[in-house]
Amino acid sequence: MMDSQENVTVNNSPVEETVNQEVEKVEEQAAPEPQETLEEQVAPEVPETPEAQEIPGTPEIPEVQEETPEAPEAPAEPKTYATKAEVLDRVKELAHGEEMPQKDEVDYLKTVFYKLHIAEREARLKEYIDGGGDPEAYQITPDVAEEAFKAEMGIIKERRQQLFREQEAEKEENLKKKLAIIEKIKSMVTSPEEASKTYQEFKALQQEWRDIKAVPAEKANELWRNYQLYVEQFYDLLKLNSEARELDFKKNLEAKTRLCEAAEKLADENDVISAFHQLQKLHQEYREIGPVSKELREEVWQRFKAASTVINKRHQQHFEGLRAREEENLEKKTALCEKAEAILAEENKGSADWERHTQEIIALQTEWKTIGFAPQKMNVKIFERFRAACDTFFTSKGEHFRAVKDTYKENAEKKRALIEKAKALQDSTEWRSTGDKLIALQKEWKTIGMVPKKLGDQLWEEFLGACNKFFEARNAAGAGQRGEERENLQKKRDVIARIKAAAEEGGDDVQAKVQQLVEEYNAIGHVPFKEKDKLYDEYHEVLDKLYKDLNISVQRRRLSKFRDNLKQVAERGEGALDSERARLVRQLDQMKQEVQTYENNLGFLSASSKKGNSLIDEMNRKMQKLKDDMQLVKDKIKAIDQENAAKE
Repeated sequence: MMDSQENVTVNNSPVEETVNQEVEKVEEQAAPEPQETLEEQVAPEVPETPEAQEIPGTPEIPEVQEETPEAPEAPAEPKTYATKAEVLDRVKELAHGEEMPQKDEVDYLKTVFYKLHIAEREARLKEYIDGGGDPEAYQITPDVAEEAFKAEMGIIKERRQQLFREQEAEKEENLKKKLAIIEKIKSMVTSPEEASKTYQEFKALQQEWRDIKAVPAEKANELWRNYQLYVEQFYDLLKLNSEARELDFKKNLEAKTRLCEAAEKLADENDVISAFHQLQKLHQEYREIGPVSKELREEVWQRFKAASTVINKRHQQHFEGLRAREEENLEKKTALCEKAEAILAEENKGSADWERHTQEIIALQTEWKTIGFAPQKMNVKIFERFRAACDTFFTSKGEHFRAVKDTYKENAEKKRALIEKAKALQDSTEWRSTGDKLIALQKEWKTIGMVPKKLGDQLWEEFLGACNKFFEARNAAGAGQRGEERENLQKKRDVIARIKAAAEEGGDDVQAKVQQLVEEYNAIGHVPFKEKDKLYDEYHEVLDKLYKDLNISVQRRRLSKFRDNLKQVAERGEGALDSERARLVRQLDQMKQEVQTYENNLGFLSASSKKGNSLIDEMNRKMQKLKDDMQLVKDKIKAIDQENAAKE
């Protein structure tokens, strides 16, 4: 999902509040989260002294784990939640159960909840807009689930803060206890003669030291060094017999062998993170155990170290794999950003382009949701880049369609005005004059741009009904006119046949002949209504072919004449040809703008009925004539360039 928990703009409108913003609102309602710290701090290695190695009971310090990667702790694969209710149930469990909430899970639950929350809100907005609602008047209603979620999150924060305070207080208390133990051992070291008598007390202090857990991290290393220093000094003073030493070595060997076995079993642990943390605890125990016999000391440590190396390498490989996947995800998301920005840069000439680009943006958003997290320092930046491109696109789209909506409104008002005029004429008995007026209204109707389809159909039916009422009454009253209309139909067909014959004959005077026939055709009266469109198509098909052939011939003559005159233009002066070329370039630009205007107007016309075909055809003919003229201008510019090249 724009990572699995990110949100992007959908449903043709920008997202008003992102998931990150919603999460920040929840975090502001409670005190800041305490910084997560390690429960225990691993003490550094302190080399054993030769004397300590010979005395039983001396703590043995394992070597530093060089194989342990300094990788951050990563959470296990997060659980998938399908609804806000499921997320809220889990939050309630954490808020009121005995389980202590972990920061990673709490952050994950925040992100998932607001991702689902915003998705629901956007779905309601889309449903409202699809139902005809005004997006600017839309009001976001309060969400009971969101309020409950915020309340439970507040409880969780308080629990975590309380735990943090208790842990810190416990660490301070443990520090005091360990400092007191060091002081006691220190006092023993100052009385060599009493060393043997106080050995059991010393062992008790060692056990007490082991039983005390974490201390403040910044004090741990120095505390351990002081403790080890005085322990070794104490052992230096002891004069234990061989049996006691061997017994102590034996116990330590058994304990360290048990730790080696436990470390080796961790290689079979499926959870790499859990295995790594268990190993850290084993290392802590290993440090607390005293030395073994000198001949076994290196062997036992190498066994424990070998088992640790296996776990450390698995841990390191795990995070290397995570980083590689995150880099791959960053590349994929960067590619999606570039595609979205490329779509944003493309020109939208009409509604079809907007719809096509909208589907492309939505497809990119869908693909984004399938890609996992990018590296942490880039994750938010790459999402903001993608969201900015999407938001900019949908903002521009909204502005475009608001302008279209205003145009639709204006067109609807114009059509309603024509309906009122048609209704005022529908009961008239002045058949000829009223018929001409209604036909003029119909022609004017065709020049008006588009309106929404549902409203357009309704207005057209209302307008057509008023017109039909008059024409049906006129037809009923003037049935005798039908014979005249049939005669007119035959006359117009005869004229069409003569136009075809003139086109086939050709000649220099063909254009004058055709113009005379056109005037004769226009002078003929009405034809039967049912034959009107068919005759119109036949008439204009013949004229279009004739005019196209004539236009090609004329264009060729004009170009030939222009080339003949180029030398005369060149004789006017050195810059005459360049001036003529500049004039033609300006003329070409103007023609391009006129063609663009025709194309835009055609986008607002509907050819769903025969009534709209005639106007579209007429505009197409004019646009084709312009394109032919544009080609002539291009040929003239090319001729000037050739003339200039010949002069050079």
